[in-house]
Amino acid sequence: MQKDLPIAMASALPRRSRQAQIVWGSRCVTVGGDAPVRVQSMTNTDTVDVIGTAIQVKELALAGSELVRLTVNTPEAAQAVAPIREQLDRMGIDVPLIGDFHYNGHRLLTDYPECAQALSKYRINPGNVGKGDKHDRQFGIMIEAAIRWNKAVRIGVNWGSLDQELLADLMDQNSRRNPPWGAKPVMYEALITSALDSAQQAVDLGLNPDQIILSCKVSGVQDLISVYRELARRSSYALHLGLTEAGMGTKGAVASAAALSILLQEGIGDTIRVSLTPQPGESRTQEVVIASEILQALELRSFVPSVTACPGCGRTTSTTFQELTQQIEGFLRAQMPVWRTKYPGVEKMKVAVMGCIVNGPGESKQADIGISLPGTGEAPAAPVFIDGEKRMTLRGDAIAQEFQVIVENYVEKRFGAPAAVTP
Repeated sequence: MQKDLPIAMASALPRRSRQAQIVWGSRCVTVGGDAPVRVQSMTNTDTVDVIGTAIQVKELALAGSELVRLTVNTPEAAQAVAPIREQLDRMGIDVPLIGDFHYNGHRLLTDYPECAQALSKYRINPGNVGKGDKHDRQFGIMIEAAIRWNKAVRIGVNWGSLDQELLADLMDQNSRRNPPWGAKPVMYEALITSALDSAQQAVDLGLNPDQIILSCKVSGVQDLISVYRELARRSSYALHLGLTEAGMGTKGAVASAAALSILLQEGIGDTIRVSLTPQPGESRTQEVVIASEILQALELRSFVPSVTACPGCGRTTSTTFQELTQQIEGFLRAQMPVWRTKYPGVEKMKVAVMGCIVNGPGESKQADIGISLPGTGEAPAAPVFIDGEKRMTLRGDAIAQEFQVIVENYVEKRFGAPAAVTP
């Protein structure tokens, strides 16, 4: 039976959070509202090492990180922040820096005003700002610094460092319920209450609500989804998403993708970080690549041209298509820091590298530019499709190099500025 309506295309729900402004100098990044979901990362260098930290910030920024967080835990680290900012400016790296404070942030922001001014945002953990009477006073000092220097604040609650007095009070309240909640719902409520109460306290002290971003970080996928659904229901603040310790390798990537994708599809989340444990020798930029890939897979953002490639099967005993796919992906990603400004729109380009005749020509026609390599027993020829049409056939041992040149020429022709007409 014919349907009256076509199948609706899936799309993420619109976000409803308020906008937050992250300012440094005369520059500004908007988070929340209609702004795109931002990718965040964090250095793992010793912040005291000004050059080493600036180099890693540069690597993260060039990989696509739009916000970079630094550990600010000692007087020496606080003193290094302004020189790091200056070094980045000399290198032309225009990315805001976030200060990650625990335990002594109130002292560091007071004693080192150059640090407070050079940072674009402060991350404050309500569970680590002091106990008892010190909590409100030390939290207030940090908020006053944010007001004085016009900085955004992320109130970042973490279930590994919850305010124990708040948790004890909620557990006591729960004991009087009939029937009482389980331990996990109480923990959820403690996370959310800590974030919302701290945000209200900051507003009461005079901080503009548009300068507040909230996070409630946990390590479990289902826990994160449950907490953020409720946090989004009960507030309109911009939200930062991420598993607090995603893990290493495949586990960290899959867990992050599973949790963040569900929330982002529901319109929850304004900045994301994949807190990936680097494998030995692995670049810190891998967490940025995965975060970007999550947003690109959901069609929320485009960062780098996408490459469609077949998984291989018994028809493709040759490894040529695997090697070409790896080469093209690496080439496209390496070119993006330059292409992003030189060729606007190139990040939305689709490339196909296919391994045999079954799906190769069809997928290549669907891409902007694609190549269908010969499978086992097929004629040693690789047709190239451009904008849906077969344009040429490559043969011989230099197919990979020739196809890369074709891709470069296509990018320049399609996305380059039109040549000026000489009168």
